[in-house]
Amino acid sequence: MRKVILVALDIRSTHNIGAFFRTADGFGSHVMLVGATTPRPKGGSDDTRLPHIREKAHAAIHKTALGAEESVAWTYYAEITEAFAALRQSGYKIYAIEQDDESQQLQKLPTDEDIALLMGPEIPGLDKDLLNLCDGIYEIPMKGTKESFNVSVAAGIALYQARL
Repeated sequence: MRKVILVALDIRSTHNIGAFFRTADGFGSHVMLVGATTPRPKGGSDDTRLPHIREKAHAAIHKTALGAEESVAWTYYAEITEAFAALRQSGYKIYAIEQDDESQQLQKLPTDEDIALLMGPEIPGLDKDLLNLCDGIYEIPMKGTKESFNVSVAAGIALYQARL
């Protein structure tokens, strides 16, 4: 079975990060947290956050993750360039999940390679320079009146499609 990594870039909500962990657990995926504003559970010898900050973030993530933050493998990178380098060195293709003029429908996501699904901040989305560094851009078709899904819901839909 191919490997799928969920990459969370500059996601500020601990609720969404917790949902990423819980959803990744359900699909057998790894989580990569990127950016100084992205909350993360406690762990790792390189975690230089103050103890009360670590504990507060961990507890808030745990509320939604319900322990998946302990069972799902995860890594943290301060910079997206470091994360992309690590992914490419490990042979992953990087696909952004974003509404863009260049995006394809999510149903066309490749099924025969190890992939990383890049999820970005909800309000501004992923910027064009970053999208240009990805191997492809995919979007979830919308049928209703809203323009997009919550980022954690979109991650769940994308992970489901990636596991088909």
